[in-house]
Amino acid sequence: MLIGSAAIGSSFFLVPGLFAEELTRTPAMTEGPFYPDKLPLDQDNDLIKVGDATTPAIGQITHLTGRILDLKGEPIRGATIEIWQCDANAVYLHSADPNRKQATPDQGFQGFGRFEANAAGEYRFRTIKPVPYPGRPAPHIHFKVLKGGKTLLTSQIFIAGHEGQKQDGIFQRLRDAADRKRVETEFKPIPDSKIGEFAASFDIVIGLTPSDAEKKG
Repeated sequence: MLIGSAAIGSSFFLVPGLFAEELTRTPAMTEGPFYPDKLPLDQDNDLIKVGDATTPAIGQITHLTGRILDLKGEPIRGATIEIWQCDANAVYLHSADPNRKQATPDQGFQGFGRFEANAAGEYRFRTIKPVPYPGRPAPHIHFKVLKGGKTLLTSQIFIAGHEGQKQDGIFQRLRDAADRKRVETEFKPIPDSKIGEFAASFDIVIGLTPSDAEKKG
């Protein structure tokens, strides 16, 4: 079930020229070995439902929203964002994931989704709150931003302040404390949600090359 950009709240709309100084770019991080080796037929931005299935994914439903911006705070219109993550059983949508030997993949979880940012640079996904898995104690969501078939940024989103970050080798590769903060966000319980949903907001700032900037609009 595709979640439309019209559902994004007005608080996420960007006022062009709002930023007087340049923003700081979101740090790049490894793609990792488990980008899906076979993309699912359903690639929309609702990862908790696969096709017309009525059984949702296992896990804590999370509404992930944000904006894709350049260093001046202007939206990168038409950029496509992809996300992928393991399911609540710690299994990726990848045939070589060793966790498949210990756990059963959640057939109700899409595992991968993509969304084209709107005119304000906004994106939106419905997914699950990420969980740790063997080898990665810090829960995270992988993402990639593309424009015109070119990858602009590959990185990861982490749960702010999670204890697992202290032992996570990938997270620890970011030596600068400020860079670590730039890949974190809070996963906040949604008040009055009857099913215990969470909301997370994560803005992505990309430093464009001159050729990319020409294509930005």
